[in-house]
Amino acid sequence: MGVVAYAPDLMDRSKLAAAASDVTFVGRPAALAAAVSEADLVVVDLDRPGVLDVLADVVATGVPVVGFAAHVDDSTLEAATARGCRAMPRSRFFRSLPTLLSP
Repeated sequence: MGVVAYAPDLMDRSKLAAAASDVTFVGRPAALAAAVSEADLVVVDLDRPGVLDVLADVVATGVPVVGFAAHVDDSTLEAATARGCRAMPRSRFFRSLPTLLSP
């Protein structure tokens, strides 16, 4: 499964790289929409500046988008969901990662 991810935190990146055999990391949110052409899944850290601004464009590509944020950040999780992203608290996202990455 090809994954495109915007996750600047090194711990998050290492967890994603360990779980996904084919992950491409982008360095800024604006690069997400252009990078999804070969992806089966897009993963984003919703807590990062600029992610919500580009989320609708990424979702419009038709590739499923899953995002994670702090469990106490209801407004970000709700905003991402309203833009078509499957948004979940960070801890649940990483616990669910094997399931999310299964074909």
